[in-house]
Amino acid sequence: MTLRALEVLAAADVVAAEDTRNTAHLLTHHGIAAKRLMALHQHNERGAAEKIVALLHAGHSVAFVSDAGTPAVSDPGALLVQAVRAAGLRVIPIPGANAAIAALSAAGLAEPHFLFYGFLPNKSAARCSAIQALSAHPYTLVFYEAPHRIVECVTDLCSVLGGERQIVLAREITKLFETIHACPLRDAEAWLMADSNRQRGEFVVLVSGAVPQPGLPAEARRVLEALLGELPLQQAVQLATQISGAGRNELYQLALQLKKPE
Repeated sequence: MTLRALEVLAAADVVAAEDTRNTAHLLTHHGIAAKRLMALHQHNERGAAEKIVALLHAGHSVAFVSDAGTPAVSDPGALLVQAVRAAGLRVIPIPGANAAIAALSAAGLAEPHFLFYGFLPNKSAARCSAIQALSAHPYTLVFYEAPHRIVECVTDLCSVLGGERQIVLAREITKLFETIHACPLRDAEAWLMADSNRQRGEFVVLVSGAVPQPGLPAEARRVLEALLGELPLQQAVQLATQISGAGRNELYQLALQLKKPE
């Protein structure tokens, strides 16, 4: 919690919150006098946003707090911001701790770029499909995951990406039981299963990026993989060559490898 955030909460006429009970505890803890609280969460965000716009038009100041994350980053808030800005009103971000950035800063992964994905799909088939679409990117991949899905998530990451990539499991970032563990992907499931406490809390999962194929840009591989999922091999290679500008022979050899039965 920053000093600026406390000043804003103390000065606001209304505090909108993902869970008003949690925010009431927060305000009490910091000695901020009782405020008018209103709920804004994923199930009522559009309606609550309309009410907040009306409050702002009436001259009231409104602060919005999400429970355990940054508003609009895998948390409610994006629709509220959209509505407020569409009404010609000002939105002011109040910087604070962010789990993805905090985990990234302590992960020790050397790629100069990262891709924040957020939550992967709940079901394994859809999750594997989403991971496959990211597999060729040379960036650190950053995901959020819930405790009851973390083992399944890590299993699918290893299945799709292979066991050699580095994974960092950052659990309960900035909280009492914060844990940051790095290992090859092939060892992550066993580490989680060795102690049930390691599966508790909210997770940031970071995976090292793909190592580019020599002589073949990662984007060309991604295009080819996408086309192979929809077209015959020869047609996929031809189109991938035109789209990516990569060499046809290299793409053809890669296509043969990708189509090879396991």
